[in-house]
Amino acid sequence: HPMPVGLSLSPQHRVYAGFAVYSFAMGNIFPRLPDIKEAMGIGEGALGLGLIGVPAGTLISLSFAAPLLERVGFGRALRALIPLIALLYAVAVHAQGPLALFLMLVPVGLAIGCAEIIINVEADRTEALIGRRIMNRAHSFWSIGFFGAGLFGAAVAQLGLSPQWHLALVVPMVLAGVAVFLGGYVPAPARPAENGDAAPRFARPTAAIMVLVAVTLSAMLMEGASLDWSAIYMRSVFEAGPFLSGFAVAAFAFSQAAARFFADGFVERHSPSGVARAMLCTMAAGLVMVFFAPVPGAALLGFALIAIGTSVIFPLAMSAAAQRTDRAAAVNVAALAQISFVAFLLGPPLLGYVAEHWGIRWTFGLGLPLVALSLATAGSLGHRARAEAAA
Repeated sequence: HPMPVGLSLSPQHRVYAGFAVYSFAMGNIFPRLPDIKEAMGIGEGALGLGLIGVPAGTLISLSFAAPLLERVGFGRALRALIPLIALLYAVAVHAQGPLALFLMLVPVGLAIGCAEIIINVEADRTEALIGRRIMNRAHSFWSIGFFGAGLFGAAVAQLGLSPQWHLALVVPMVLAGVAVFLGGYVPAPARPAENGDAAPRFARPTAAIMVLVAVTLSAMLMEGASLDWSAIYMRSVFEAGPFLSGFAVAAFAFSQAAARFFADGFVERHSPSGVARAMLCTMAAGLVMVFFAPVPGAALLGFALIAIGTSVIFPLAMSAAAQRTDRAAAVNVAALAQISFVAFLLGPPLLGYVAEHWGIRWTFGLGLPLVALSLATAGSLGHRARAEAAA
């Protein structure tokens, strides 16, 4: 075996670093979307169609890539995939129009789907290895990486560097991050229960799972909408400069990171449905602020509230799906993940048409009826605190 390079980290810290470097690699394009849209001379609807390349690729690899990744080995695959995501984004921003952007983003999506499988399975296996929950905290490091990308992207945009040079600059930064944090990465052992009975390729949702989908819908759509459209919202509504436009992405990611970092302990003390209702009300307040914001500061505060509101709804629903006894946990989790992820990936780019025809504020105003639906179904998450349920 070659000598491992990079920092010597504990298994959970290695997972946290993996989440952060991965999200930094994929997050730098979002603060630059206003510049990309202007350079192409297109509306929000056409830009949204171009951006669908990423979910198209992601859904393909989420469906088919897992057996291949197990064969290649998670360690080797992840060390290659994270720099590859940065490189493919750097190539994609050279697209001259929305169709070219779509076609050049499909390979990005394929790589993201593979990385998504590896880091989430790693987080789950590391939980089993160390005997405590780290999933929410791991996702908080994903948000921290995105915050770094938003801040860096906003600063570079303000300096006047083109998106093409900016994303080219990200590639060596990501390579360095992978070498330092993932150089000595050894994948966690598979859980004892992970035998050959994998979840089916498409897990049919039951009525109970569809209720959980309704709980997650507002959070998934509004998280994606905030990442895709917040910078363009700031530019369109307030004619904000490059830094302030990009900072909306960073403010969202920072608030989500903070909420996720402390979420595990909070959920253990209170009932899942109670926590979800508090989060949904926070999200609704944020959506109202963004919809009516008279000044940029109010909009940034609105995005921060949306971020806090969306932070833990999906993990709570995943726990509720796993705890159901009508089918194998893996099948219920897969059914919920597939449908919610489709909404998360496909919904936000399509909101570009809402922005183009009704105005960009409606991209977020449309979230309010979805929050009402989530509030109406939040009881399905369960009323006991998780610690009590575990006991």
